[in-house]
Amino acid sequence: MHLLLRNGRVLDPATSRDEVADVAIANGLIAAIGPKLAKVDGAREINCEGKIIAPGLVDPHVHLREPGQEHKETIETGTMSAVAGGFTSLVCMPNTAPALDTPETLAWVQQRALQTAKCRVFPSAAVTKGRKGEELTEISLLRAAGAVAFTDDGDCVPTAGMMAKVLANVAPTGCVFMQHCQEPTLTKGSAMHAGSIAVRLGLGGWPRSAEETIIERDVRLNAGIGCRYHAQHVSSGGSVEILRRARASGQPVTAEVTPHHLVLTHEVCDNYNTLGKVNPPVREKKDIDALIAAVAEGVITVLGTDHAPHSADEKALPFEEAPFGMVGLETALPIYIEALVRSGAIDWPRLIAMLTIEPATLCGLDSCGVGKLVVGGVADLTVIDPAATWTVQPSALLSKSKNTPFPGRKVQGRAAMTIVQGEIRHELGPKQIG
Repeated sequence: MHLLLRNGRVLDPATSRDEVADVAIANGLIAAIGPKLAKVDGAREINCEGKIIAPGLVDPHVHLREPGQEHKETIETGTMSAVAGGFTSLVCMPNTAPALDTPETLAWVQQRALQTAKCRVFPSAAVTKGRKGEELTEISLLRAAGAVAFTDDGDCVPTAGMMAKVLANVAPTGCVFMQHCQEPTLTKGSAMHAGSIAVRLGLGGWPRSAEETIIERDVRLNAGIGCRYHAQHVSSGGSVEILRRARASGQPVTAEVTPHHLVLTHEVCDNYNTLGKVNPPVREKKDIDALIAAVAEGVITVLGTDHAPHSADEKALPFEEAPFGMVGLETALPIYIEALVRSGAIDWPRLIAMLTIEPATLCGLDSCGVGKLVVGGVADLTVIDPAATWTVQPSALLSKSKNTPFPGRKVQGRAAMTIVQGEIRHELGPKQIG
């Protein structure tokens, strides 16, 4: 397919490009970038005036649920949701059934993705067998099999002794270790943020210290090891100072924040609303303010959705029994625009960087051309319409599960087109705006 994107704001932080220009695509690659490119015989020309042409968005934290939990999501449906949200590359988490803890399970996901995925899928691998925190996986073999990151996401590596082994064994691979920061003894029986809403509803409270103590422990353990360390889905304002100090000391420490932790407070869980139940929990306005300030300062450098689909039956269980998690791939972009750009915290180039080259670099995907727009490079692009207004309707989401905390929310900004390897995988119709 030959495409010629005309008159868009070409925004690529990886190459410091920010100009109104055209992008020509041929044979799955970017053929040219520049103003007023010559017409190409047989090419489809697309007017992108008023829109942003960016590298395809990259999500370093997605639950595709396959193998073993196909009633929630599959690689096919998850990637359909991804391209609808503007994402062209996903890093899938290993908390499947079975866990992605052997080269064979990684190979299964890679093959399944080749057969059914609508965008690129890169597997992360569990760092302990069965994600039980007791015995290391074959880390070097998993890296050789294609793991782009290591994590026991969904669970924390619980003990300091095992964590030290994890850091020491992941470090030589050059991969990042991504920690689910949850001290398990502090969250037993916890269902939501430890605050006034939990008290009123009679639910077990989840303290900020459960996250903060793990990050503090890990960065201290890592000080003499130097493994690339990433704190997933930061929720507590108190975690920011720990991360700031570690980064200032020169440690290779990064962190991500999710859309819901930037706009929702624990009030979303009122009336036992399980759509607001997530791990870690959404907290209070002061936490949101601290997280947004950390993004603006550059302490938090990566954005990830933590897309976590669950069936309607599961979310209909009593609050204490319902699973943690919410879908996010299709709503992430407008929520980030609202929380970070329209608020004035950061500008468009920084937002695009946090959704492209930053997560690509985190997981080593930049080495294969992901996260940037260069002539001769892979043609993974997202065309963003920053003015598109729409209402979140769960039934219209392409994810197999519809557990969004934003039903009926009016938002602005949307992926108008998503291109993967030069092929249009998503194109917004005119009736989908408004």
